[in-house]
Amino acid sequence: MWLDDLSRRRIASGNLAGLIADKHVVGVTTNPSIFRAAIGSGEGYEEQLADLAVRRVTVDEAVRMMTTADVRAAADVLRPVYEATGGRDGRVSIEVDPRLAHDTDATVAEAVQLSWLVDRPNVMIKIPATEAGLPAITEVIARGISVNVTLIFSLARYRQVMDAYLTGLEQARERGTELSGIHSVASFFVSRVDAEIDKRLTALGTDEALGLRGRAALANARLAYQAYEELFGTARWAALESAGANRQRPLWASTGVKDPAYKDTLYVDELVAPGTVNTMPEATLDATADHGDVRGDTVTGGYAQARADLDAVARLGISYDEVVGLLEDEGVAKFEAAWQELLDAVAASLRVKDGADDDGKEVHA
Repeated sequence: MWLDDLSRRRIASGNLAGLIADKHVVGVTTNPSIFRAAIGSGEGYEEQLADLAVRRVTVDEAVRMMTTADVRAAADVLRPVYEATGGRDGRVSIEVDPRLAHDTDATVAEAVQLSWLVDRPNVMIKIPATEAGLPAITEVIARGISVNVTLIFSLARYRQVMDAYLTGLEQARERGTELSGIHSVASFFVSRVDAEIDKRLTALGTDEALGLRGRAALANARLAYQAYEELFGTARWAALESAGANRQRPLWASTGVKDPAYKDTLYVDELVAPGTVNTMPEATLDATADHGDVRGDTVTGGYAQARADLDAVARLGISYDEVVGLLEDEGVAKFEAAWQELLDAVAASLRVKDGADDDGKEVHA
């Protein structure tokens, strides 16, 4: 299990170390929304903000310095896990600027810069699975940088993500890069699929439609795992594995339940399968520790039912392609908005720290 949250207070208080020791957390994921909440609170960031204000850095530079400092510190806390698992776990993820989601070259440049800034072997750079993100994933992997591919909603896109990873490994091998040091996870989003499809099923209101609520997201994720098994059973993968490559593990993301009618550990209990990661907010982590029903593989025996559930949704006139396309667009837009809110909050803090509100000086983004 990985924790889908990070803040300076969580690190400094020993909370993160406690979760690693007591609740078996073996990784951390972050995103623009998480940093907006953490840095927006101001707690633990005042001294660094004051220093950055004196140095007159840009808002973008300030945000990057604060976020990479947190990720670096978290990576140090998780370093023993990283060492003990041979690099498989003990990972901390940091996302490229979401405004670059549709710019391949800028995403690659940002990923390289973030890897350099954090300067820890257990960092993973998060790249969104947009059309422009796919070739960026290949290039960043080819450069030997570990990647967390984020915002995956569709089965077709997931197959493209896995192909991008394997292509990156093949290019890395051609460049003489040691493959064993490259790791990757593919973050397949879960609860948002139910949130959107359930809304449409509820609007239909028939018994059949209402009976399908809460089933599409699990079906989608289970079929994604089937695709994972298929690709990593190919001769193409076997050749890479024999050269030392690591599998790109499926990571279940967006696993906090959004509908209070569902069990709060639904997307944990029902998505247990070999080689997977589940990243979750602390509330879901606590719920899982308290009353989760983790009972072994709950994925691989459900492929036929999963396909039947998605087919049933389609027969009701709900377009799978439309839903997953909408969710990808919304996911990018939400992270862009959160990033902008973070920039605005930091800009305001820098002005206050610098006294610019009184003397008319400006902080430039």
